[in-house]
Amino acid sequence: MVKKMKTRHLVDTVGFSQYNRQFDSIIQRIGPKDKKPSKKLFKAAICPHDDYAYAAGLYSKTLSGIKAKTIILIGVAHKARKFNLENKLVFGSFDLWKSNDDVIPVSPLRDELLKQLPKDIFIVHDSMMQLEHSLEAINPFLKRNIKDLEIIPVLVPYTTYEKMDAYAGQMAAVVYKMMKEKHLKYGKDLAVVISNDAIHYGNTEWGGSDLAPFGVDSTGNTRAKQKDLMIIKECLKGKLTNEKIKKFNTYTVDANDFRKYQWTWCGRYSVPLGLLFANKLNILIEKQPLAGTFLGYRSSYPGDHIEVKDLGMGTTAPATNSHWVSYVGMGYQ
Repeated sequence: MVKKMKTRHLVDTVGFSQYNRQFDSIIQRIGPKDKKPSKKLFKAAICPHDDYAYAAGLYSKTLSGIKAKTIILIGVAHKARKFNLENKLVFGSFDLWKSNDDVIPVSPLRDELLKQLPKDIFIVHDSMMQLEHSLEAINPFLKRNIKDLEIIPVLVPYTTYEKMDAYAGQMAAVVYKMMKEKHLKYGKDLAVVISNDAIHYGNTEWGGSDLAPFGVDSTGNTRAKQKDLMIIKECLKGKLTNEKIKKFNTYTVDANDFRKYQWTWCGRYSVPLGLLFANKLNILIEKQPLAGTFLGYRSSYPGDHIEVKDLGMGTTAPATNSHWVSYVGMGYQ
């Protein structure tokens, strides 16, 4: 009897494309510098997941250096609270992921990984995986560059730094073993992509929350972006170290409650877990850490937006001086 393939369907068909014709038009409208193919081969990357109207150019620029067949996708679990998920890695049991008019297969390495990981560090939770939008946004850009693409999606809910560090080490050890057995090269055959949007800023339409500690005039918004750039410089650029990644956690997560923001990056768990894992894997393989290249920093306001309404798409949130999101693109070799 032939097994029926289980497909993970699209969640956001407004901010992201659902048809190839829409995505092809988005690509055409991205500026030429952002569409320029990368000569670099990245082992890992940090990529946005906001609406294509706001961030498609940085998706394209960031992911052009990712060329491996198998991509371990490290995503945000925005609705982890709905399922009381914390302190565990979240996997799914889907065989395929819908991506525009196509489907992307989940790598068989996913099931091998789950057989070898300690059972107490992860959960298979299809409902969480189906609701989460932060990985589906990235897939069409990967598929455009990698024709035989396979993915291993992982979500990171509220998790303490100590557990992220431990889980990253355990996952790196298992992936390293599998790569050795299958003669896979880091960057060429397997890579890591981390989903993240940087500061969420403003004092309107954030569910009643005021996320603008510096105010929303031009000076306040500039100060917020300057703090973002400081965090990027101190924590994400150059040679990766545990100290840098820990510092990122200190900037973004409340010291007294790991479930709360200190600085509102939605990748406050996906970024440290993803970087710890990617870096530990490189140390196992190369005996040295990864080094981060800064590819770009942008924001939804002000920003060069791509016209999408005529494509049957739109935006899922406003872009104003009192409600905006920023994005960073990083590549790691």
